[in-house]
Amino acid sequence: MPLQYPLIHVDDVRPENMNEGEGWAISEFRLPITKACGSSTCVFHSIFRPGSTHKKHLHTNADEIAVYLSGNGVVGQGDGRTEVRAGHCRLMPAGIDHFFHNETKEEEAVVVGFYIGAGSVEDSGYRFAGDVTEADLAMPREGFNEGILVHLDDVPQENMDAGDGWSITDFRIPIGTHNGSSTTLFRARFFPGAVHKKHRHDNCEEIYYIISGHGLAGAGPDRVEVRGGHFHYIPKGVEHWLYNLSETEPVEAVGIYIGSGSVAESGYVYMGDVTGDDIKARTPL
Repeated sequence: MPLQYPLIHVDDVRPENMNEGEGWAISEFRLPITKACGSSTCVFHSIFRPGSTHKKHLHTNADEIAVYLSGNGVVGQGDGRTEVRAGHCRLMPAGIDHFFHNETKEEEAVVVGFYIGAGSVEDSGYRFAGDVTEADLAMPREGFNEGILVHLDDVPQENMDAGDGWSITDFRIPIGTHNGSSTTLFRARFFPGAVHKKHRHDNCEEIYYIISGHGLAGAGPDRVEVRGGHFHYIPKGVEHWLYNLSETEPVEAVGIYIGSGSVAESGYVYMGDVTGDDIKARTPL
């Protein structure tokens, strides 16, 4: 039975043929969620092999939020430079040029990101802004004057109310109104048996990405198993939930509440327990 709401695995998405002359010296770039799915926000999954670079560019129409999942490298933003590694989360404001270079010799860097409020790269107002030079890479790496850069290790766990369905082991908000963003970025970790029970967001769309693990996701009438690499788009007002099916491994996910800077602003409404019938109705991987 076809799913009503888009659930897309990155392995099932064709790599984009981006123009290297426009700065796209990325090893692999995929767009699993776009306006073709009904989303207001385009999502990308990019792989940077050692030495590869997304050269200087900007987005005139959209803030960009990026999560660094593996590897490390140097980021430029305006006149600032800094190093990033797995666990860093970053917001690049619209109109400010930026780049990323994987300067490791052996490790791939994997980055997942969101063009907030732009359903495609074109809609984001993408503009190439120039090469990354040796002088750029040699600049002091002292941070940025604009945007947000935070590491998950430095973000406290939220004290969410289990009575409102938050049976999540570890929930953190690296980006939101508390540090100047009108969109929330969250990281959720579910130990075996943990569940975010049925709920909806009346004020915003949600997109989340399963980094690792094996779970069961509900969205409206959909009941489907998910694993690392899945992206899930949840329209505004649609009931959804996520349950860790594994007996040994955690499920880890990152996601956004588009245009809502906090859980409260998202219009969160608790809808009830995930039942045995919900679990029995699942569509397997």
